[in-house]
Amino acid sequence: MPQRLASPTRRARPAPADRALAKGQQTKAAIVDAALRMAAQVGLEGLSIGALAEVMEMSKSGVFAHFGSRDELQISVVREYYARFEAEVFHTALALPRGLPRVRALFEHWMRYTSAELDSGCIFISGAVEFDDRPGPVRDALIEAVTAWQEAMERAVAQARDEGHLVPDADERQITFEIHALILALHYDARFLQRPGSMARALRGFDNILARYGA
Repeated sequence: MPQRLASPTRRARPAPADRALAKGQQTKAAIVDAALRMAAQVGLEGLSIGALAEVMEMSKSGVFAHFGSRDELQISVVREYYARFEAEVFHTALALPRGLPRVRALFEHWMRYTSAELDSGCIFISGAVEFDDRPGPVRDALIEAVTAWQEAMERAVAQARDEGHLVPDADERQITFEIHALILALHYDARFLQRPGSMARALRGFDNILARYGA
């Protein structure tokens, strides 16, 4: 008796609920992306459900349904900004050996990231101005993001000290403070004062830090 051929396996189709969930996540991601671009221009406080709805060609209620509150929208923007910052600045530097090569890469990537924002603005910097004296969940999200990045830099500096690239008593928090100050000065000098040569001065400042603390 001839054998019956097995019927081809059919790929299971996503359930309607799964498709709706995936579409909802894509829509929310698109809203956050638009909000991130808007916040770079007008700050977190300038975000408006109405303006986003207009950009997305959605109703206000449709945009609001994805977040539930303006605070949640702002927090989503902060977290997305940090995720992109971390991917472009921190993760790329991890491929380099521990020590000064990694610290230098972190600074240079951070500086390039900052220089790319000179036409728009840094959400960390503008957010610190907007929320420095305003307790609440948005300020907490900003502090969490900035603290996570500073701690990453502190670990890299501490590793450089442990590798013998810095003097034994080098204080990773002090060095990170000075490096962060260079980034803030670069943003102020290049974006606000629009002085030429700001990036070169920031690099010289970084070299000066290494010269003071180098082993």
